[in-house]
Amino acid sequence: MTRLAGLSWAEVCTRRLDRHQLISPRRGGSPADAVAAMCGAHAQMPSAAELSIGLRCGGVSRADVRAALWTQHSLVRTFGPRGTVHLLAAADLPMWTGALAAVPQRSGFPADVRLTLDQVEDIVAVIGRVLDGARLTVDEMTAAIVAALGPWAGDLVMPAFNGLWPRWRQAIQTAAYRGVLCFGPSQGRNVTFTSPARWLPGFQPADPETALADLLRRYLHAYGPATSQHFAQWLNAPRSWASALFDSLGDRLESVEVEGTPGWVTAGDSEGGTVTDLPRVRLLPYFDPYVVGGQPRSLLFPGRAAEGALSGGQAGTLPVLLVDGTVAGVWHHRVSGRLVDITVEPFGDLDAQQRRELADQVARIGDILEGSAQLSIGTVAVGAHA
Repeated sequence: MTRLAGLSWAEVCTRRLDRHQLISPRRGGSPADAVAAMCGAHAQMPSAAELSIGLRCGGVSRADVRAALWTQHSLVRTFGPRGTVHLLAAADLPMWTGALAAVPQRSGFPADVRLTLDQVEDIVAVIGRVLDGARLTVDEMTAAIVAALGPWAGDLVMPAFNGLWPRWRQAIQTAAYRGVLCFGPSQGRNVTFTSPARWLPGFQPADPETALADLLRRYLHAYGPATSQHFAQWLNAPRSWASALFDSLGDRLESVEVEGTPGWVTAGDSEGGTVTDLPRVRLLPYFDPYVVGGQPRSLLFPGRAAEGALSGGQAGTLPVLLVDGTVAGVWHHRVSGRLVDITVEPFGDLDAQQRRELADQVARIGDILEGSAQLSIGTVAVGAHA
């Protein structure tokens, strides 16, 4: 690994904003292009994912994102980094599944609940069979899996938001990482699952070693300079495993210091952004990848932002105001019909240019949500999202 000169935090922010398409949202760019650039859009809250994508694509609305997902199938809704629901670019799904299936998984379930490795393999195999050419609800999948494997698979032992889930659902993330499961369109209030091969003919997970190297390269392109520990946190992977992966790439990585702290980029990709006359203000929704993947937290959330925009050190639990790529406030929106009320709480004073750019961002959010937005400056009383 080669050591290079350092970058200022301003240069790092400009570099990341540019690569996330947040400096100049790409006019005519597709939702899939934006999702690929940010290494997946966190989609536990679908409306937040729609905003993350729309803010990176000029002229794109939430209807365009939904069309890309359910009509064009250029996006796939599945389990991504950290086991959380993400929108991923369909063209990247071989890389994602090849890489994520190779990341060591840790079970937090007690021994009397936890699946054995053989049980996981059996469940994933059944999921692959029953979803081949089909779209099933959770209840339909439970019935099929229990019929194939026995009552133990349906035991209600998993603590969940609304009670207990059947035991087999511990394997659902593994099934997604193996490429045999993704989300289908909801059936009323019921979540459905299907096989990504229905929409992606010939789909196969990529070779794990190649996929991991590709995923790390893309992560460093979007979030670098970063350390192996940052990468481990982003993936929820063991730190020792991530460190070994970085070491295995040898001279394909280069070291760059950020304000005296070392990080890594891919070889030949060490340039910072040029800090001149760039748009300074951006509004990002819940769990936007720029903040969830952004490190170091001490630089991204300076001063009051560490207390006002982080929840127990977790980023993304509140929508944030960025000024020059650094968190400088929080915001919240409420939709009533076509009216979108947006309240922004800056952590410091905004100058005239920043207020103009804030008004532009508010208008853009209204466009994405297919409504008309109005801005208020004041205190955001809504708490952090779990």
